[in-house]
Amino acid sequence: MNSSFSKILQFGKPFKVYAFLNMVFNTFYALFSALSFVSLIPMLNVLFKTTEEQTKPATYKGVLYLQGYIKESLNYYVSSKLNENIEETLIFVIGIVMLLFFLKNISNYLALYFIAFLRNGILRDLRNAIYLKIITLPISYFNEKRKGDLMAKMTSDVTEIQISFLSILELLVREPLTIIFSIAVMLFFSIKLTLFVIIFIPISGIIISNIGKRLKKHSARIQEEQGDFLSIIDETINGQKIIKTFSAGKHFENRFFKATNRFYNFSNKFLHRASLAGPASEFLGIAAIGFLLWFGGKMVLVDGIISGTTFIVYMGLAYNILTPAKAISKASYSIQKGNAAADRILEILNAEDRLKDDPSAHSIETIKKGIIFNKVSFSYDETPIIENLSLEIKKGQMIALVGASGSGKTTLTYLINRFYDIDSGVISIDGVPINKIKKKSLYRHIGMVTQESILFNDSILNNLKLGKPDASDLEIKEAAKAANADEFIETLPQGYQTLIGDSGNKLSGGQKQRLTIARALLKDPAILILDEATSSLDTIAEQQVQLALEKLMFNRTSLVIAHRLSTIQKADIIMVLEKGGIIAQGTHKELLKSNKQYKSWVKIQQMD
Repeated sequence: MNSSFSKILQFGKPFKVYAFLNMVFNTFYALFSALSFVSLIPMLNVLFKTTEEQTKPATYKGVLYLQGYIKESLNYYVSSKLNENIEETLIFVIGIVMLLFFLKNISNYLALYFIAFLRNGILRDLRNAIYLKIITLPISYFNEKRKGDLMAKMTSDVTEIQISFLSILELLVREPLTIIFSIAVMLFFSIKLTLFVIIFIPISGIIISNIGKRLKKHSARIQEEQGDFLSIIDETINGQKIIKTFSAGKHFENRFFKATNRFYNFSNKFLHRASLAGPASEFLGIAAIGFLLWFGGKMVLVDGIISGTTFIVYMGLAYNILTPAKAISKASYSIQKGNAAADRILEILNAEDRLKDDPSAHSIETIKKGIIFNKVSFSYDETPIIENLSLEIKKGQMIALVGASGSGKTTLTYLINRFYDIDSGVISIDGVPINKIKKKSLYRHIGMVTQESILFNDSILNNLKLGKPDASDLEIKEAAKAANADEFIETLPQGYQTLIGDSGNKLSGGQKQRLTIARALLKDPAILILDEATSSLDTIAEQQVQLALEKLMFNRTSLVIAHRLSTIQKADIIMVLEKGGIIAQGTHKELLKSNKQYKSWVKIQQMD
């Protein structure tokens, strides 16, 4: 069995009861499928008046004579009934036929009924596993991957698994057993004819499978191209303002049309190859039927080895074999497509989390002293960002970071959050290296307010409760009041239950930012990180948010990044960063006297 297929099927272990029931009813389906054709023989004999008269009950002589025993027993029973009442006999044999076909179809339904739990259960758990993996993977993983490609893997690739892999689960037992039971019955009728059928099936399978050897490669390329144009769609939707302002619509049109054209060409190549499956298997089936008609017709008309009615039923059984054989051949195409999708999904599931908790890591209950950076260096893609940096943030201090873009300010906050691991040095909290602290415990003590107000398409209430799911209504309202957000929330149609839209787009910039501050207040973190929390706001909104921030930072260890230096004048220590190192530090007044660069920034902003 294909390794990717077997790994996907591992998700089916919790549903093995349903798999077992599916196998049971597929076994009944295959058995009744063969018997339903055999039951046609006495009916046809009655209709054509060709029933061999049998006056004595059959005598069982052993397994080697089982065929003759069954045939004689059937002839004896039908002969005795025909002598009594022809119409009743006809109704009886038709009833047997209908009963067997009913049992065949009800078994098929029950097999499909139970396999649905397995198929949909695997899909559900597979989606959950992918999402859980995405939630736990480090930030660095997403910097290296295109969002559209990840979305394609979670949507179209998972759908492909359902269509290609899981749709053939019902074939794994039903079709092979149908072939086995049918061949077993056919051997009773004619060993010569049946030997041909047995030889033909693997030959046709080899021919058809050779057609699809390159399907996996084509399918993988199609999924990659789909991920490409999904990325362009995502960029287009998120960047509408810039695209329109810069009249860049034509550029994005060309990019998208090229991507869809590549998808079109690869899809055509794939479908042209896949389309050979149907005609090839159909022609091979007709060729087999033609041979059987010639060879079997000769046995009926010339040699008289088997009767006409038996040959008709035999042809039905042959068709009963060719249909599942054709389905199995086509399934090879599905497996090739599904294998490509499975490989792409397993790429996510097997992705290594380089920031896993160290086995010796432990939780921290409180922060008593503060944070220390000791000769810390960090590079991203071999580009140095932080070099040999040392600083101390004592408990309750407000530390501000200033510097030109690219000086490493935001990177420092990422390192405290342990979004990345450092190259050298030590970051410690209360003397414990950060990589020895469990990440969940670390995040429990950190709150963050960024320049971009990150909100989710949910109610205001649920957005605020992210950091503290068990918060009471009173706690939520107090946090909102402290963040100067309660006033505008109360004016909304559904108050705290109001849905704020994708990324909170139903609210103004100031309102969104005040909600993120209220969320941080509700969490009540020991360490607060503010990354240019007011830089994107107008003057009035900035004043409202600044008041909320002051309440948030009160008696709390804070690390503040700000371009507007007026907002950090009250900081205990202001650190000036340049090329990943600290070139100056002190209070606002001290830096105005000692650092020309800081003084020039203040003057420029005062002029603004």
